[in-house]
Amino acid sequence: MSTLRKLASQFVAEGEVVAVEPLGNGNINSTFLVTARPETTNPAKPSRFVLQKINAQVFQQPEHVIQNMVVLSEHLREGAGGQSLYWQTPQIIPTIDEHNFWQDEAGDYWRAISFIENSQVLETIKTLAHAREVGYGLAMFHRLISDLPVKKLANTIEDFHITPSYLEFYGKVLRKYQATFVGDSDQSQAIRYCMEFIEARQAWAHVLENAKADGHLQLRPIHGDPKVNNIMLGTDGRAVSLIDLDTLQPGLIHYDIGDCLRSSCNRLGEETEDWDQVVFDVALAKSVLEGYFSLAQDFLTEQDYRYLYDAIRLIAFELGLRFFTDYLAGNIYFTVKHPTHNLNRALVQFKLTESIESQADTIKAMIETMRK
Repeated sequence: MSTLRKLASQFVAEGEVVAVEPLGNGNINSTFLVTARPETTNPAKPSRFVLQKINAQVFQQPEHVIQNMVVLSEHLREGAGGQSLYWQTPQIIPTIDEHNFWQDEAGDYWRAISFIENSQVLETIKTLAHAREVGYGLAMFHRLISDLPVKKLANTIEDFHITPSYLEFYGKVLRKYQATFVGDSDQSQAIRYCMEFIEARQAWAHVLENAKADGHLQLRPIHGDPKVNNIMLGTDGRAVSLIDLDTLQPGLIHYDIGDCLRSSCNRLGEETEDWDQVVFDVALAKSVLEGYFSLAQDFLTEQDYRYLYDAIRLIAFELGLRFFTDYLAGNIYFTVKHPTHNLNRALVQFKLTESIESQADTIKAMIETMRK
């Protein structure tokens, strides 16, 4: 039996593991789809679940990631109102010894999660209807957790989405970066562009944290990473689940809204090589917000609406900042396929930010009209 099949068998109380295959293209954890046959002599349809090794370099306390999922499951079982009959939330599958994770000989944490059958994820928005379902899916998740006390959730990543903290770390990395910026190579020009882009927005980048400090925005449970390929669609095109719950923790829902729109409204996707062609598609943004506002009226406040544009602009900038910092640091956080991968990703996000800024009045007017 292979090592992966042996690991997967820790979560199969009866029967046997028949297959373990790579799943998805995430940047952080190692993820696999496990197929298990309930009993070796039983011809019943095999069951499937997700097996993941938690990246302890990113999630330095993996048990917090797992415990937050347990807290969420208990909250939903206790009768969180308004859940749709077709909506599903991934659940922790215990080991054969009834633990919520398995720790291997190397000390790595492995967990099993229920697999959402008859569903798919898409890397980019395909239609306006798809965009609306993405917004609806995020609002459904927010509504389900809106009454989950934040004190029950641990921080799985300290200072996650706290842009001033990322700026501080960027400054430290930049001071250690030894490469010269002279010359006119494409790479040197891209580096200088990113540095100048960040410098021009350093003061503004505190906008959401200042609003939180002033009491305008409140901490709530958030998903933390509701990009397009984390919102699953059923066979009929409806949003059925929001997956990848590693970053479930206290935060501002503006982080989620901004990240969802950042991911949804770039038709080329964040991995495109044509970064100079990236634009923020306002028509897609309108559809995403239509879906979101259709469920969010009950938990959005006047101040929440006031900072929506800032969230859209900020989270695109923030992700570009994180990609560029990781590039300078030697690609230690995000998985890369080549040495300049994170530099290219940063350029995509900064071009998206520029496009958002150039359409600021249009986006603000759209939000104001739609909320009425």
